[in-house]
Amino acid sequence: MTRPMAKGRCPGAYTPMESGDGLLVRVRPHLGHLEAEQAFGLAVSAQRHGNGVIDLTSRANLQIRGVRESRHAALLRDLDDLGLLDPDPLLESRRNLVVAPTWCDGDDTMRVAESLTARLRELPELPPKFGFAIDAGPRPCLGSVSADIRVERAPFELDKVDEAASTRKLIVRADGASHGQPVTADRAVPAILALARWFVESSGMAAGRMNRHLRSAVLPDSFTQCPPAAPAPPPEPGPIDPGADRKMSAYGVAFGQLQAQALEELLRKSKARSMRVTPWRLFLLEDEGPIRMAPFIYKPGHPLMTIDACPGAPACASATVDTRTLAIALADGFAAPNGSANLHVSGCAKGCARTKAAAVTLVGRDGAFDLISNGCAWDPPQERGLTPSNLLGRYGTV
Repeated sequence: MTRPMAKGRCPGAYTPMESGDGLLVRVRPHLGHLEAEQAFGLAVSAQRHGNGVIDLTSRANLQIRGVRESRHAALLRDLDDLGLLDPDPLLESRRNLVVAPTWCDGDDTMRVAESLTARLRELPELPPKFGFAIDAGPRPCLGSVSADIRVERAPFELDKVDEAASTRKLIVRADGASHGQPVTADRAVPAILALARWFVESSGMAAGRMNRHLRSAVLPDSFTQCPPAAPAPPPEPGPIDPGADRKMSAYGVAFGQLQAQALEELLRKSKARSMRVTPWRLFLLEDEGPIRMAPFIYKPGHPLMTIDACPGAPACASATVDTRTLAIALADGFAAPNGSANLHVSGCAKGCARTKAAAVTLVGRDGAFDLISNGCAWDPPQERGLTPSNLLGRYGTV
């Protein structure tokens, strides 16, 4: 079955998107990083101009929900005062960068991300959702994150052969390809620009995304030379070791949605110096030690970190069911020991929260749920018209 048409673009700061609970305004922090003062200010603005709810998006951005149209201009002024708004709307819309969150000053991830940001005007016109993953740490960790062009570390054995092999320290890789072009950090951005131009010139705009385009297009030989290094798993809630004598704690957020007031309290109690946003429903605080505080998740493997559920009704106008209340009630019965997601609760057949198959997918339709086994939200259901009581009786743990 074909997936129903989803939105053709993501919201931005200047170009919010209408939803059931008001406007969605997306904030793209530079390098995914906010100083503590910026994070406080963002939380205050989310309460002042929106409904006090902030989403952590799958592209490591922050999304303020429930913004009243009459308050949008005032919110932009707040974001500008906080240093969280690009002065040029065009550059803001092009800054679709996901950055590996444990970067440190001067490392390759930071250098490439800074250089690409400075040269965004040189990119050709690209599809609205076209994005970049800057993942140049010792082992790439953003492989599961949506991106079209990736910068990753080359395998160790190629990185250390001899002085000439320094040209192979990084690779620029098209999403969907197994190999990429070996480059130094200084040459990564020219390669990114060249690959973006090839995408456009080879009619990639019709496909919309790089991996779809590669089903019919053949990459230039220069972008098929070197595989990436072996991947690393993404961080989980709890203390993490980012290296360079830094201390960080990772805090999980159920469904990637947090209350601004709770974030304020956590920032205050932890005395965090900065916050980093990730694409995995968690954020990092640079602090002196972890603070265990509800509703934040601090336990690795918690089922609410792997179960997928969209905002549902009434937050989304396309939904006719309350998705997350049911997902929370079913969570313990769907705990995944290996950390894989095996339950998806979708407000409609678009499946915005998860585009891959799950063991059980529940899809809202006319106030009830359809059940799909080992499929996506738009696949034909095996059962229709199920109520939350039906489902709790089948899958609940109480």
